[in-house]
Amino acid sequence: MGQNHGVSCSTGVQMALMKVLQIVLLSTCLFFSGQMVANDSSRFLQDSGNLALQQALEGVVLEQDLASAVDEHKLALVLLIVTDPERPRLAELNGHTMLYAASLPKIAILLGAAVAIDDGRLELNQELQDDLDNMIRYSCNACATKVLEQVGREELLAILRSPRFEFYNQNENGGLWVGKDYGPALAYGRDPLSGLSHGATAFQAARFYYELHKGVLVSPQQSQMMLRVLSNPGISHKFVKGLSAYPDLEIFRKSGTWKSFHADSALVRTAGLAYIMVALADNPKGAEWLERLAAPLHEIALLQNAKEN
Repeated sequence: MGQNHGVSCSTGVQMALMKVLQIVLLSTCLFFSGQMVANDSSRFLQDSGNLALQQALEGVVLEQDLASAVDEHKLALVLLIVTDPERPRLAELNGHTMLYAASLPKIAILLGAAVAIDDGRLELNQELQDDLDNMIRYSCNACATKVLEQVGREELLAILRSPRFEFYNQNENGGLWVGKDYGPALAYGRDPLSGLSHGATAFQAARFYYELHKGVLVSPQQSQMMLRVLSNPGISHKFVKGLSAYPDLEIFRKSGTWKSFHADSALVRTAGLAYIMVALADNPKGAEWLERLAAPLHEIALLQNAKEN
């Protein structure tokens, strides 16, 4: 019995070491396949601030009586016009504030799946496709955990922190983070800055959609897969409900809700206009806030886009 136990322990150690080696190799591959891309993208977007758009965003917040929520860091907003991806225009309020984002970071799991498919570690069969659709469109928690397990929990964190993507940077306010299954299990890795299990900054969520819209996030094939999954939202609330009066909008979206935390994110396309809006709120009325903000932000994007084009 003692000898068998020794073999079992040795095998377990070998498997653990192999797992660590796989993560290190993944991180190395991600580093060399996209070195500086994420840093350049972040800096480019941060430098694209537009005064007129910023003033308009601040005006909407005042009109909606939400200035105090912004001042207290209970509301974060980003509006990014990307009709011409090479000339984006950015406005943000608390855009780099890390907040609990509930199901919004499932977009990170979608990214992890796309990377794993591109790398040949996952096969996009019908079962995985259905899980991705349900995870994003209907926010299925069991589906999210199932996909996360296939991508790998630590592997996903390595992807998010890699120089290729850098959607989470411990030295720059954090970003997208998934450190817990979407279920009752305890967190396996809270984010180092805020201790959140499912976190986001509005800026990094917006950058996710920007790079996807631009077609530089993953391969062209998996970019189309991700856009298809994010299209046709299955839950009509928050941004989707707030934009329901506008015809002919193409909305790519992921929201999130847990207790007082409400989040929404969307890439919106219509004739001659493309923009991204992200909102993170910590208030029992947060869902109502996001619904109320959607139409004014759409109108701002329309107006500013017309002035610049």
